[in-house]
Amino acid sequence: MSQAAIIALSIFIITYIFIILEKFHRTIVAIIGGLLMIVFGVLTQEQAIDHIDFNTIGLLIGMMVIVSIASETGLFHYIAIWSTKKVKADPIKLLIILSLITAFGSAFLDNVTTVLLIVPMTFNITNRLKINPVPYLLGEVFASNIGGTATLIGDPPNMMIGSAVKELTFLSFMNNLAPVCFLVLLVTIGILAFLFRKQLTTSTVLKEKLLALDEKKEITNAVLLKKCLSVLLITIVGFFSHPLLHVETAVIALLGAFILLLWTGGKYLESALKKVEWTTLFFFIGLFVIVGGLVETGLISALGKKAIEITGGNVTIASFLILWLSAIVSAFVDNIPFVSTMIPLVQTMGDLGIKNLEPLWWSLSLGACLGGNGTLIGASANLIVAGLAAQLGVKITFTSFLKIGFPLMLISILISSVYIYLRYLW
Repeated sequence: MSQAAIIALSIFIITYIFIILEKFHRTIVAIIGGLLMIVFGVLTQEQAIDHIDFNTIGLLIGMMVIVSIASETGLFHYIAIWSTKKVKADPIKLLIILSLITAFGSAFLDNVTTVLLIVPMTFNITNRLKINPVPYLLGEVFASNIGGTATLIGDPPNMMIGSAVKELTFLSFMNNLAPVCFLVLLVTIGILAFLFRKQLTTSTVLKEKLLALDEKKEITNAVLLKKCLSVLLITIVGFFSHPLLHVETAVIALLGAFILLLWTGGKYLESALKKVEWTTLFFFIGLFVIVGGLVETGLISALGKKAIEITGGNVTIASFLILWLSAIVSAFVDNIPFVSTMIPLVQTMGDLGIKNLEPLWWSLSLGACLGGNGTLIGASANLIVAGLAAQLGVKITFTSFLKIGFPLMLISILISSVYIYLRYLW
């Protein structure tokens, strides 16, 4: 191993340890790690910039701007009350419909944004019905990670995979991942409803009070809402048309965002940009540079050769190895640095002999995204929900989450294993 490779590996391991320990903010750690790659001569500044995936960055910025403006309209509060009335305020049916809405929202927005919007609404409803909010919060967390797995734009790992593998389009992700995600979602919600069935009860009086609410009053700006929905629809159509347009998804998302800003007269420019999660974006940038150091020093190539030796070049063994490894690792550490390391590894496995990489990509996506349901620290959405709950006096501990999340995660990966085998490998 060369000196540059030793330095790159050391920076990678130390950075990863600090990210896991969470003693310092992960964005600061990632950026310092990336800069150290340049300072110690592992990468030049130009090489570092080349390794930053600006398509992922641009896609996230565009979607964050659109959603932040849409949140000004009262749309999400309207959906909460409307959905509660549709199920007659029945607590178990409410768990099901809120989870389904969260999954759908996470598929077409992003899971972090979706839970930020839906958790306050959930507390509003559960407080009115005097029900324990924890089953609903858990359902929304799990649904968020599952729904985000179904599309290219739902979860950052998918954005990264889609940016790295151009032939995997928006439609490819939906066609290959949405069916299994829908099945996993139904199983997960069913198990949760069964586990918490005795807690999910309320009085007839409280139901009637909630059913008397007028959800239309929640819409504070109907004109802005029409503009937001129009732009969001056009943007999603653009994602579907991406293979025909030959335009990157980042360009489509950013164009949609800035058309919306232009259409609203620039009134929301500053507030929308303030709501963009810049810390998350810089975290991505740091990781792209760190992994770039591993690629440039040949460490990823060496790992690829080792993986080929272990699997014997067998695509079935490789797929299951990636699926289960991704799930277990992503349950305990952030899936973003893991996926950023795995992408060049899978590409190298293709260069070294595995011809059909498609099952490997879907295995990586399913493992990394669904694995986040395993523990409280497995995904950003989990931590955000726990943080919001704590602010409102509800504590979700690591252990309580683990007892429910980890078995559900294992069931979801078992379902995914059967799906991957039957659809691609049989």
